[in-house]
Amino acid sequence: MFNGQKVSFSGIQPSGNLTIGNYLGALKNFSSYSEQYKCFYCVVDSHAITVRQVPAELRRRTYETLALYMAAGLDPEKNTLYVQSHVHEHAELAWILNCFTMFGELSRMTQFKDKSAKHADNINAGLFTYPVLMASDILLYQTDVVPVGVDQKQHVELCRDIAERVNQIYPDMFTIPEPIISTTGRKIMSLADPMKKMSKSDENTNAVVYILDDKDTIIRKFKRAVTDSDMEIRYAEGKDGINNLINIYACFTGKSNEEIEREFAGKGYGDFKMAVGEVCADALAPVQARFNEILDDKTALEVQMKKGAEEASYVARRTLSKLQKKLGFVQVR
Repeated sequence: MFNGQKVSFSGIQPSGNLTIGNYLGALKNFSSYSEQYKCFYCVVDSHAITVRQVPAELRRRTYETLALYMAAGLDPEKNTLYVQSHVHEHAELAWILNCFTMFGELSRMTQFKDKSAKHADNINAGLFTYPVLMASDILLYQTDVVPVGVDQKQHVELCRDIAERVNQIYPDMFTIPEPIISTTGRKIMSLADPMKKMSKSDENTNAVVYILDDKDTIIRKFKRAVTDSDMEIRYAEGKDGINNLINIYACFTGKSNEEIEREFAGKGYGDFKMAVGEVCADALAPVQARFNEILDDKTALEVQMKKGAEEASYVARRTLSKLQKKLGFVQVR
């Protein structure tokens, strides 16, 4: 609880350009949580360096991710918006939680296996303990709910296990968080391979629609989207490409699958692809315009970074100090 209000925490990595999957599965929904929860929204740059980053690009994308938070409708007066590395308590709590996390638990993490296979030349300790830092992110703020994608649910479950283990030794230390998985936009698939998730790290840029793509680029990418030879616009097993496009169209319009099927009855895939591209581009246009305004005033953005970090650190310090006292650490004021 934060001043009697339940707490929500979310974070997005500033690695790669954010996609419509990030927008529909996360950013688009974030502002609605502000009415119900005290929200902490973090640019998780410390997580990003588990994979080698180009320093200039990491800096640029850190600014851009914070700007996209705000452009997507997050009011800095209602939400705490900040950069992870600006709040040192994240790293400090992560070390303590490492000592309450079992090697076997981390070795079973699906994302570690996936990323190890993808980055075989850089299987570092940070990649292995990534879920512990994520647990630190969440537990620092006594978080009640964590909006996440399906692929992060395992990490939140581990976070709960860690918190419960600490609580068994030091009662009532941490709030046990609950994951919230959105029922819309939960998994936007690649336009080139609809059997795999759309990823900001995909080397095939035609497979991915980025939040900052211009309208012509968006429509061109949708026109090239993989479909099937059936030519009927309906949601059905075995029609992965069309199912993905229907899902995207549904997310942007709020229409049901049945309504979409009726709307495009008798029409071809070309018409449907164009329509999906149009609604996507139209929805992103105001976000892009606001993003450019925010990014044009970097000084103001840095002021917000500092303000958000101070707000977050104030809350985080209380949790960290409480645990340090319980552990027996000597604290000198």
